[in-house]
Amino acid sequence: MSLPISEDNPFQVLIAESNDDPAQLQLRYETHRMNRNEQQRTKIIAEDFPGWSLDEILMRLDGPAKEEEFLDPRNCLVIWARPPPHICDIISFVQSELKDVAPSLWLMPAENLHTTILEVAHSLTETQIDDLAQTLKTSTAITLSQLSDHPISHQSRLLKPMVSFDSSAMALSFAPAAGESSTDQSSGHDDQYTYHHLRRDIFDMVRKAGIPVASRYIVPSAHVTIARFITQDGFQVSGHVDHSRVKMLVDKIGEVNKKLETIYWPQTDGNQPAKGEWVVGQDKGLVIRRGRLWR
Repeated sequence: MSLPISEDNPFQVLIAESNDDPAQLQLRYETHRMNRNEQQRTKIIAEDFPGWSLDEILMRLDGPAKEEEFLDPRNCLVIWARPPPHICDIISFVQSELKDVAPSLWLMPAENLHTTILEVAHSLTETQIDDLAQTLKTSTAITLSQLSDHPISHQSRLLKPMVSFDSSAMALSFAPAAGESSTDQSSGHDDQYTYHHLRRDIFDMVRKAGIPVASRYIVPSAHVTIARFITQDGFQVSGHVDHSRVKMLVDKIGEVNKKLETIYWPQTDGNQPAKGEWVVGQDKGLVIRRGRLWR
């Protein structure tokens, strides 16, 4: 399925700036996450770091401060891609490594793992989300199956898993493929159609269905949130930030990223397929999800 591209599609801007070149798009994704990690590392290990930014909604839903009757008041309409089993295994390995030095870290359950292709609406009421979902469901311009099945006929690959982080959460991030060898030698991937093209097309399909898109995430990022902070436990001494423990976690992330690059990235000669390859939505397509952000 081919759609005319909206002039104001924010994802098309980067594709145009990158000359529709997968190698340039990959570089933009890699540069974004490397620069962001370095900025966050500098901020977090600084002597004036005030502590982790706790997820105040999640901490009321789970963990030591859990409130049994509490419900997340925020509702969303999003389009997700679920990671395949071998990517979930990598995430489990990373979570275990991080948990070794940060026992109080809240880990994303396997059944909730996802990357957000498009955030259609965020933090609205249940009624508002239901109205948007109904518009999408009854659209004669775009069907739900066209949306969910799009990556099956328009395959894109993600490679180079790396832990990205800030003071509130950690994610396993990826970069779009750009001609690297595939683990599926029969696939014939040329990578001209990238993950960013997929995001662009899903944006236009939702717009064609008559729904305004209020996405917060248009930066060059493909990430699966794997952990969040819901307590300062283990990172404070006498009510003050224990900077040595904070640095221990940040250093651990660096160690894990070296392991990921060695084991799961394509080799520099380009002949060794990447064990961390993710063909987005290859088997099951995309998930169109509505409801509470956390449930």
